[in-house]
Parts: sequence; structure tokens; C-alpha cells
Amino acid sequence: MPTDPSSPRRGADDAYVVDTRRRAKRSAGGAIAPPRSRRAGVGETRQTRDERDAAPDVYDGDLVDTRGRSGGSGGHATAPPRDRRRRKGRNTLLVIAILLIAWIGFMVWVPMQAWAAVNKVDNIPEGERPTDTSGYNYLLVGSDSREGLTKEQRKKYATGNAAGNRTDTIMLVHVSESGGKPVMVSLPRDSYVPIPGHGSNKINAAYSIGGPKLLTNTVEQVTGIHVDGYIEIGLGGFAAVVDSVDGVDLCVPRDMKDKKAGIDLKKGCQTLDGGNALGYVRSRYEDPLGDIGRAARQRQFLGALMKKAATPSTVLIPWRYKSFADASAAGLAVGQETGIMDAVRVLQAMRAVSNDEGLSLSVPTSDLAYRTDAGALAVKWDTERAKSLFRALKEDEPLTEPPPGTTVEEGSNS
Repeated sequence: MPTDPSSPRRGADDAYVVDTRRRAKRSAGGAIAPPRSRRAGVGETRQTRDERDAAPDVYDGDLVDTRGRSGGSGGHATAPPRDRRRRKGRNTLLVIAILLIAWIGFMVWVPMQAWAAVNKVDNIPEGERPTDTSGYNYLLVGSDSREGLTKEQRKKYATGNAAGNRTDTIMLVHVSESGGKPVMVSLPRDSYVPIPGHGSNKINAAYSIGGPKLLTNTVEQVTGIHVDGYIEIGLGGFAAVVDSVDGVDLCVPRDMKDKKAGIDLKKGCQTLDGGNALGYVRSRYEDPLGDIGRAARQRQFLGALMKKAATPSTVLIPWRYKSFADASAAGLAVGQETGIMDAVRVLQAMRAVSNDEGLSLSVPTSDLAYRTDAGALAVKWDTERAKSLFRALKEDEPLTEPPPGTTVEEGSNS
């Protein structure tokens, strides 16, 4: 019996494939794309099946790519490798961004919370004050107060048990607004100057008599410079700050042995811990230059401290960074009108000096053993040269070179 070519052949081994989807449209060449769900029939080779599976299905004009579908997954697509790599890259960038924001937040939070713990003191003089001109001028004071030191610490640092407060360090820090270098000027503690309401005496007597307020008033009247901020650090805080950065690197100019300062140092470059650094800047009697030599060592030390504090080993290690900030705050006292930006300017000035980008000076002097009316020996300034220096600072004149007769040290280890 003749067989209708359009009718499916029937046989014992024949398989029927029923396609319930809409009829596939013919392609431009007249060929009909095989349905995606069609199973292999009799006589269909593996190559034919592979070619069929590799080809996209076309239904109603839509191109449906069946590749990339996971078998038995209910038709859910699996992302190509390129998409997975792209998603992984985005996730990595997101994690890095979150960590960076957290680190920046930590870097800001640490000094802010430390600043909140700083002790505030009244240093604002009463009465008429010098005109506040261009630039910023700060009074930086190192107090020899033993307050807060234990009996063991006093013995360790050889501070003794003297009562009351005096100043071992008095400096004017000038930050220019006209492009000049930052300038640190030491005012030797034995400088013989007029103290408002108390006649003439050594400048550190102003602090002993009237604290920060009288000292600020004395400095303003003798220099003619308006003091914009006041920062003071005590002995105990001093040593703790040094230890928080694992010591400071200093070049000791000669063998130094001073029982009153608690040091026995050898000449040469070395790392000093808190106790030795404190003795180094306090030592006075073994120095042939006396108070002038000590002032130079104090400026040298401050530059070295800021250089160490700005190293990656301090800034990038969270616990060391926080330890430095907390130790600094614990030993500080600042004026009531002194803000955190004022402290930042002072720190930046000290850092500039340590990098040979600032000037480290001592007020010009004419007599290091001036005999006062009371019979005591003091330091007498060179009046004309001192006035010239202070006038330049007051008018914010850029100082590329110090006035003649001024003692200069540049850098932290010179």
C-alpha cells in the first residue's frame, strides 16, 4: 500500500515526537528551525543532535539562546564567566571603599576625641594687647610641673620633688600667611625682661607668679606680638609622648652626663626613650652655653619628635597612632581660645623645621651672664636685633634668613 510522504512512518521501532508549541516560522532560506524540546529520533546521529543543540531556537521572530542553561535546573540561567568576574571585581572595590572610609573616619576621630580630653587654661591677658596682625603666633611652653608624676616616675626621670610650677621651655611659633617659612624662636627662661606689675625679672618668673595669663601678657608686652594661642606640656606628658612612638632619633653633640637631669649619654646619633629625651632637653648645668644651649636642644628635640610622629610606622598603625594622640592629649594644656586647628599649625611648623623647611632660632642676646640688680645672673637680649626680629614676625615678613646675630639651628639632627 503506498505511503503518504506527508504521513509519519509507523513501525515497531519508530518514536513519536509531539511538539505542542506554536509552529516555528520559516527562516529566510525556507528552513524550519528544530524545536528546542525535540528529542532525538531514530536515525538521528550524535553530530546531528550536537548541531541542533548548538543552534538558537527561533519562535515568533524572537531569538532564544538556550546555551548556558543548566540541565535539570528548571530553566534557570547560569551567569557567564565574564559576568562572574565583573561581579567579583565590583564586590572587591566595594570592600576596599568601605575600608578606606572607615580608616579615614578613624584618622579623624582619634585626634578629635583626644582633643576633647585636653585641659583648658586661662591665658588671655587683661587690658590693652598688641594689634592682631597677619600670620599666626603661638606661645609654646614646657612646664616643669611634677603634677601627675608618681614617686617612681620622679625618681626615674630625676625630676626631684620641687613644688610649684616653672617653665623649662618658652617658644614663639610663627606661622606665616604670606608664604614665608614657619619660625620657632626660643625665649631663654633666664631672659631678663619687664614683667607687668612685678618689675623686671627672669621671664620664667612670670609663669611662677601668675601662670599662663601673666606669662602671655609678659611675652606680648616685651615682643609687641599678639599671641593667638597657648600650648603647654608637662614633664610626665612629655616622656609619655616619646615612649608612645618608641623613642626619638637624635644626634647627641657630645658626651653628656648630668645627674640632675638623670642622663649619661654618649656622643652620636641614637634613639632616646622618654626618660633620656626628657633629660636631654632639661640638662643645663653641663652645657657650656647654659640656657642658650638647652633652648637649642629643645628645638632640635621637637623637630625630631614630629619627624617620628609623621612616619608611616606611627600614622598607619592604628594602636600606635591612637597611643600617640592619647599621650599627647594627657600631657597638654591649652588656652581657652586655642582650637584644634591652632594645635595643627604648631605641629606642622615643628615638622617643617625638622625637614629643613622652617627656621629654628633663638632670640638675639648680648650677655649670657648678665648680673641683675638682685645679684643673680641672667640672659640679656640684644635689644635692637631682638626688636628687628619681632617686628618682622609681627608684620609677617617672609624670613629667608634670620636677622644678624641670631642663633640658628636648621633640622632636627644638626
